[in-house]
Amino acid sequence: MKIILANILSIAFLNSVYSQIPGFLEAKEFSKEISLFKSKEFLFQSVLGSSEQVTSFEVIPLAAASSGELTTLLYACESKKKEGLILGFYGLERNEFGQTYMGFSFKNIEKEKAIEFLNKIEKSIEENKKYLKENNDFNNIFFKFDDMDILIWGLESGFYSIRIFWNGFDSTWDKTSFDRSKSRFLKNLK
Repeated sequence: MKIILANILSIAFLNSVYSQIPGFLEAKEFSKEISLFKSKEFLFQSVLGSSEQVTSFEVIPLAAASSGELTTLLYACESKKKEGLILGFYGLERNEFGQTYMGFSFKNIEKEKAIEFLNKIEKSIEENKKYLKENNDFNNIFFKFDDMDILIWGLESGFYSIRIFWNGFDSTWDKTSFDRSKSRFLKNLK
């Protein structure tokens, strides 16, 4: 009986070890530090363009949503005259074997478009504040921005939540982390 139990435990352990997919995180929450580390490769390869020339750039973590599904970072590269906002999306995905893992992806929003995006969210909430407070979870507003769908609803406490649907991810952004992201982004722009 002890041998059977040991075999079952060994199989369960090995299954959990081998089910981890390289390049994906198994943690439930994602800190700004993890996003900072992972976003650098995305930035120099996909946004700034990898090259033989030595190029300097900055990446500043802004805020992580309390849900752990969304982080924001500011980037700037003077030599390439590029600056913007990176949204780091994290969520459960399923591989071809049916095993779930924590996947991630980054979305680049260039400076002017990022300001427009953050202002549209804030303005939409402000213009619909009364409606969102009336029935809390029942009253919602939504709009499309670029290739993202944004859903906003009011909460009993007077706060609101923002859900961003993008590229298969469904991430929640709370009021505090949205406000922190926006103010830090605007403060740190070049």
